[in-house]
Amino acid sequence: MTTTPPPLSTILASLGQAAFVWDIATDAIEWVAAGAVLGDIPAASLASGAEFAKLIEPQRAIRHDALMQSPPIHGGDGTPYRIEYGVRATTSAPLVWIEETGRWFAGPDGRPARAQGIVRIDNERHARDEALKKLAESDPLTGELNRTHLVAALAQAIEEGTRFRATSAFMLIGIDHLSRINDAFGFDVADAVIAEVARRIRARLRGGDVLGRFSGNKFGLILKNCTVEDANVAAERFLAAIRDEVVPTKSGPVSVTASIGAVNVPRHARSTDEAINRAHETLDGAKRRRAGSFSLWRPNVARDAQRRVNIRVTDEIVTALNERRIVMAYEPVVDARSRQAGFYECLVRMEQEDGQVLLAPDIVPVAERLGLIRLVDHRVLELVIGELAQASNVQLSLNISPGTTMDPDWWASIESLMRAHPGVGERLIVEITETVAIQDLDDVRGFVTRLKNFGSRIAIDDFGAGYTSFRNLRKLGVDIVKIDGDFVQNIAESADDRAFVQTLIDLARRLQIKTVAEWVQDEQSADLLRDWGCDYIQGRLTGLASPQRPWDAAGGAALPAAG
Repeated sequence: MTTTPPPLSTILASLGQAAFVWDIATDAIEWVAAGAVLGDIPAASLASGAEFAKLIEPQRAIRHDALMQSPPIHGGDGTPYRIEYGVRATTSAPLVWIEETGRWFAGPDGRPARAQGIVRIDNERHARDEALKKLAESDPLTGELNRTHLVAALAQAIEEGTRFRATSAFMLIGIDHLSRINDAFGFDVADAVIAEVARRIRARLRGGDVLGRFSGNKFGLILKNCTVEDANVAAERFLAAIRDEVVPTKSGPVSVTASIGAVNVPRHARSTDEAINRAHETLDGAKRRRAGSFSLWRPNVARDAQRRVNIRVTDEIVTALNERRIVMAYEPVVDARSRQAGFYECLVRMEQEDGQVLLAPDIVPVAERLGLIRLVDHRVLELVIGELAQASNVQLSLNISPGTTMDPDWWASIESLMRAHPGVGERLIVEITETVAIQDLDDVRGFVTRLKNFGSRIAIDDFGAGYTSFRNLRKLGVDIVKIDGDFVQNIAESADDRAFVQTLIDLARRLQIKTVAEWVQDEQSADLLRDWGCDYIQGRLTGLASPQRPWDAAGGAALPAAG
C-alpha cells in the first residue's frame, strides 16, 4: 500500500521552517508555510523584500547586502549565503531571531535576479551565542567589560574624540586597602565588595558611559563628552556612592572607600597606553595623598623635566654597569678606643665619562626609583667579594637595598661567590636599613640566618631613625647596630641627642650587640662615645670614603672575625 506524502508546506511547518522565492527584479516574495515561522506578521509585510526589510533589526538592508556583496561563484547552481537577523511584527512585539539560508541566482548582467531559501526561528542559538559573546567580553565576577574590551572601548573613544573634537575622561577607580579585607575576612568577602562597588558605579553612570574591570581592585571608566568640571563632579558622585554606605557581606558590614585617577582624552592622552599610564599615575598620587580622594592628570613642566632626567640617568647607570664604571670607595670604621680600623664600609660610586664621580646619594635613590638597584647591588657584591678574596686581612661591609634581601638572583650570586672564594664570608658584613628589618620579621630572620651560615655578620644601618625595638634585634640575631648620624653629629651640643645615643649604646651592650656611631665630626663627640662604651666610630673625624684601598697602608683591620 503506497502512502501519499504530505504536502511540502506540511513538512516545512512540522520542522518549524518556511520556504521562499524572491524575485529581485519585481521585489515580490512567494512563501511556503510562512505561518509556521512568521505567523504574527501580516501578509502585506511578507509580500515584498522592501516591506519585509522594514521589520528587520538591527540592519534593515542585511538581506539585500548579502546578495549584492557576494560574487557569483557557483554559476547555474546559484551562490549560497547565510544570514541572521531579528524580526519584530510590531513595535511592541518581542524580537524574533531568524536564520535564513539560501542561494541566489544571477541574471544575464551577472547581478542577483532571484533568491530562494529557508528561514527558521533561531532564538535559542542566538541567545547562546550572545551569552558566549558576553562571557568573552565580560568580567565573570561583576558582569562588566573585561580589560581587553575596556581597552578596545578606550581606543574607540580616543579615535572618536580626535575625529569629532570631543573630550572624554578615562578614570581608574581603585578600591582602597582591598588586601586588608582579603586578610581579615577572606577572598569571598573581598569578591562581594568588588561586585557591590561595580553595582554602585554602574547605577550612577549616564547612557553611553563605559565601565569595565581593569584589574583585581581597579575599575576603568570612560565618560563620553566629559569636561574637566564634569569629571570632578562625576568623581565625587562615584566616591560618595562607594563611601557613604557600608557593604553588606556574609561576614558582616564592611566599610569601603575608593580613590580615583583620571585623564582627559584625547586632549592629554592620544593613545590607550598613554591614557592608562597617566590615569595610573594620578590614581597612585591620590592614594598617597589620602585614601578616598580624586586626582586629575594635568601637564607638569617640572615632572616632565624630571622624567627626562630619569631617562638620561637610567641610560648612564646601565652604561656604567656595562662599562665597569661602577666602583667602590672605602670609609674606615675605627675602634673608639684605639682608633685602629675595624672594618671598611664599601660605598658605591659611578665614574662618569667626563671624569666626574657620582656619590651614593646621587645614585642609589634614582636607581631604586627606576628599578635598577638590583643591578647595582649585584655589581657591588661582585666587587666586595673580589676585594675580600684579594686581601685576606681585611673586613668589609656592604649596603643592600630593601628589595635585594628577597632577590633570588642575589642569593644565587652570593652562594656562587662564596663557593668560589672559601673563607671570605667570615670577613663580610651586610648592612640593611632599619626599615627592612621591621617589614617582615620572619622573612628578615630567614635572610639573616642564611648569611650567618656563610659566617657573615649583619648590621642595622641608620638605627634610631625607624621603629625597630631591641627585642626585634635580639630575635633577628643582629651583630652590629649603626646609630643614625642625625643623632650623633650634635651630641656635644644637644642634651636630648646625648641621652638618646647613650641609652642606645647601653641597651646594645647589655644585649652583646656591637655599636657604631656614624657622622662623628669632632674629638669631643668621639670622647663621649668612647666613655659611654660605643665600640666603633665613623665619620669626618676618622676619615671619609676614599677610592684608594686604605688597608694596603694600614696593615689590616682589628675587628675579630666571626666564628
